[in-house]
Amino acid sequence: MLCLLLGVILCANAAQAEVRLPAIISDGMVLQKSDHAPIWGWAAPGEEIVVTLGTQSAKAVADKEGRWTVGLATKDLGAGPFDLLVRGSNTLSVKDVLIGEVWLCAGQSNMEMKLSTTRATEVLAKANNPRLRQFKVERNAAETPADDVVGHWVQAVPATVGDFSAVGYYFGQALQEDLKVPVGLIHSSWGGSTAEAWMSAKALASSPEIKERAAALQAVADQPSAKPVAPNKTPSALFNGMLAPVIPYGLAGAIWYQGESNAGSGLAPLYPKLLAAMIADWRQRWQCGDFPLYLCQLASNQAKRNEPGLTSTWAEFREAQAEFGRQPNAGTAILIDVGEEKTVHPSNKKDPGERLARIALAKTYGRDIVYSGPVYQSSTVEGDKIRLKFTNTDGGLVARPLPDTYPPLSTKPEETLPLVRYSPGSDLQGFLICGENRKWVWADAKIDGNDVIVWSSKISQPVAVRYAWANNPTCNLYNGAGLPAGPFRTDSFPGTKEQSAPGGVTGPLIRPAS
Repeated sequence: MLCLLLGVILCANAAQAEVRLPAIISDGMVLQKSDHAPIWGWAAPGEEIVVTLGTQSAKAVADKEGRWTVGLATKDLGAGPFDLLVRGSNTLSVKDVLIGEVWLCAGQSNMEMKLSTTRATEVLAKANNPRLRQFKVERNAAETPADDVVGHWVQAVPATVGDFSAVGYYFGQALQEDLKVPVGLIHSSWGGSTAEAWMSAKALASSPEIKERAAALQAVADQPSAKPVAPNKTPSALFNGMLAPVIPYGLAGAIWYQGESNAGSGLAPLYPKLLAAMIADWRQRWQCGDFPLYLCQLASNQAKRNEPGLTSTWAEFREAQAEFGRQPNAGTAILIDVGEEKTVHPSNKKDPGERLARIALAKTYGRDIVYSGPVYQSSTVEGDKIRLKFTNTDGGLVARPLPDTYPPLSTKPEETLPLVRYSPGSDLQGFLICGENRKWVWADAKIDGNDVIVWSSKISQPVAVRYAWANNPTCNLYNGAGLPAGPFRTDSFPGTKEQSAPGGVTGPLIRPAS
């Protein structure tokens, strides 16, 4: 009996000491092309590990906790496929490894939304791109950083492509068509999640404002209640469970579709700082340079309204997203034209994915392409009119024709309503103008070269203009490349209220740079 027990103990210890790899380092993975692509795992403390990929080889010794990491130079290896060999007390072989560009796809439900749930029947049937691959991180909320995740790599082929993030698929497909290299997507999202859930405890303590807000949210989460706070809204829970375990897997950058769960909380003034703290922390932890974060601006949503000058928390939040997008190694894809009235989950995910890809191709990969619609630059009062100047007018400014009706829910096209036209005789829709009294009225607007002239017969001495300033505006200003102008304002008037978020965040909203 004693011999049997000793045998069981020895076998258990041997199994514990075997070299192991995290789930993301597995068959079918795409490694980032770089000077130092991390490979890591676990073994017995002090054990020497040898990792080989193609002509590259590296050694490491497991630390006292059994963790080891090596870096492989993958930039000169070609696309593959390769076998990755990991040798220690045992030998592991990871098959079908490709070398290319790897992007993190994170956020809430609009990033999580599967390709199979969108209007993509033809795409689903024809997709046959084994060099575009996704690793889907399964949902997990954790109080402390986890060691590993559940997930596996799949190819974009008919049997599996329906499970891809729809935004991620269109983004990756567009990158691959241009770059001609394999693309890997690490898809880590959870519907309804807040930005704070994706931030580490360190990031949440990075400034007094952020720390105070995180403490207020955590206090709510810690209160005894019949209805506990959802894990996807608990500070750091998703960072711990769904991001920390895949660090330091090599990345080219990250795309982010999140905001709906923060937009109504009075968070607009703080949101750019939250994202800046989040990405700074991610960059420090991943140790692969100041990689970019490109985000989706909130799409149009909710009922169209015809009253001028209504407050809009979503317009204010879009302004905050645009503010972050002007920071270094950042960008914002404008989605004001792809939303739907009756759902926060527009089924058009092709435009968001491809607009994000345009930004990445231009700003990360140096392609000479148009990646932005018209961007407001400055304004000048000319008598009873205001002249607006824009950058990014590639191909000239365009007043895109509008239909007479619009479907409030795309899955039921028979449910059409008259399109709300704010200024029926105007070339451009969606402009507001006001005088010194700050009472907004709908404005007429027309294109004049690369400028827009805005006026109203009701305002003789105008002082400010706003565009697309509503939850679900009717607006039609584009450039010749087919990209829309985002919402903007020329004023810096206070927002909906003196905004007050949990943690005491207050103050007027951030005005776009002019």
